[in-house]
Amino acid sequence: MRVDFYHLLTSPLERALPLILEKVLQAGQRAVVLAGSETRVEALADVLWTYNSDSWLPHGTRKDGSAADQPIWLTDHEENPNAARVLVLTDGMTAGRLGDYDRCLDMFDGADETATAAARNRWSEAKAAGHELHYWQQTESGWQEKAS
Repeated sequence: MRVDFYHLLTSPLERALPLILEKVLQAGQRAVVLAGSETRVEALADVLWTYNSDSWLPHGTRKDGSAADQPIWLTDHEENPNAARVLVLTDGMTAGRLGDYDRCLDMFDGADETATAAARNRWSEAKAAGHELHYWQQTESGWQEKAS
């Protein structure tokens, strides 16, 4: 199982997440986005509707229903109702069932020392579990892979 860590340095999650999810959908994949609270789920859902005036990303939440039909499912608890193969962790969330996915994208705020320290711990845990690890650092010109 591949785990990619995305170190946010130049833009917040609300700007970076839609771009990552666009790539997931372009690859023909479905995603589950795990956020820290129901309020955060709804805020991220709003972002996916409004981040680009020319487009939006098809997604749903518990409030929307029809989980199996949603290419992107946003939730605040561990579940995979849309048969996603990509898990996106935000807000320092962790998942006990990483093996249910082909890939996990762990996005963390590099401006927050606590979030960065927690991401380092998640990296160590994923390494000890034998996962294939990749570390991406956000730059002004995009994502740059710094370690694998």
